[in-house]
Amino acid sequence: MLGALRLFLILLFLQTVAYFALSLYSRGVRRQKLESWWDEKGKTGDKNAFVERGLHVYDNSFRRKLILAVYIVPWIAVGALIYIVNYM
Repeated sequence: MLGALRLFLILLFLQTVAYFALSLYSRGVRRQKLESWWDEKGKTGDKNAFVERGLHVYDNSFRRKLILAVYIVPWIAVGALIYIVNYM
């Protein structure tokens, strides 16, 4: 039982690290796309305000929430493996 608890805590820690890494990477990619779009279109005005508005929209998007699958998918896989091993 203690081994399973240790396994679950390590999995939770690794999921948290992966979530933050993916989150920072995804936000950086979105920032790059917004900045390149601004430069490509030759817009005038405040570029930083445009990028911040775009990132705010991104923060509330469904794509951002999909990163939470980092927490859900491994637990489903572990549960499925436990079920398959014990009951099939």
